[in-house]
Amino acid sequence: MLPANTRAAIIGISGPILLPEEAALLRAHPPAGAILFRRNITDPTQLRLLIASLRAAMPAEAVLMLDQEGGRVARLRPPHWRAHPPCGALGALPPPQALRAAYLQGALIGLQCAEAGFDTVCAPILDRRLPGASEVIGDRAFAEEPAEVARLARAMAGGLLAAGIQPVGKHAPGHGRATVDSHLALPTVAANDMQADLLPFAANADLPWLMTSHILYPAWDRQRPATLSRTIIEQVIRGEIGFRGVLVSDDLAMHALEGAPETRALACLEAGCDVALYCPGDAEGTKAVLRAAPKLTEAARTRLAAARATAAARAMPLDEAALAEERDRLLANA
Repeated sequence: MLPANTRAAIIGISGPILLPEEAALLRAHPPAGAILFRRNITDPTQLRLLIASLRAAMPAEAVLMLDQEGGRVARLRPPHWRAHPPCGALGALPPPQALRAAYLQGALIGLQCAEAGFDTVCAPILDRRLPGASEVIGDRAFAEEPAEVARLARAMAGGLLAAGIQPVGKHAPGHGRATVDSHLALPTVAANDMQADLLPFAANADLPWLMTSHILYPAWDRQRPATLSRTIIEQVIRGEIGFRGVLVSDDLAMHALEGAPETRALACLEAGCDVALYCPGDAEGTKAVLRAAPKLTEAARTRLAAARATAAARAMPLDEAALAEERDRLLANA
């Protein structure tokens, strides 16, 4: 279990090496983890050194997180790492093949990330792909039909777990209807009936992690987006969806939100997120978030330990070459 003084925050760092001042900050205000982006990754040797530096500066059980869905959301890329198709391409396969391909995608991404030194991957997408919505989700989603999204996302999560990786389902309680990219502005989803959007999340409520959405849902809360809404987190995500695992915010630096980084972090934690995610790696913002973030609650520490234990229990030996050949054959025969 993470030490009692661990801060309820996961942070980004500035570049491909851990700067001395960043290492000092992580030791002074130990975070629940770190997340890396393409700015942090050049090649396998550099990445191993960076991860070793992060591991030395953070608590032993702090997570190392990565966005690696396939398609356009991939931080590990050729020529050093295998490319993966977008999940929408898997969802377009006939149902039996799609299910198997989703599992293979999760297993292959999981093996890739585990070998590189990560233990947590922000995938699968539980959002629906809906006509007329912003392409920020688009082909990142498996499908439109909610039951299909639910089963394919579950298969991908199963593959990640088989590789020993903790999957993070996103973006609760549903980003698929948004017509605005939440990286750029605050979307509003005015639908009064969100049952179809909630179904994939409810069907995967036993995942170890979920990530919130920076979206305003007036039917539930007219003033605060999901990430900052105690009503949505308690009544919808923890209540109607029934999620009991680690709840992490989406990146608090996104333009859907307002206010100083530390204000955003405190607001999401007060609303009920277990961990605040702040990704840019800028010195002042990261310092402000880590200094302001409270210690993890006992409930959050317990959930984080359970997530790690779940991945360890589900891990199994996998043949990467055989899995890749099978997935590529399924896609080629579509």
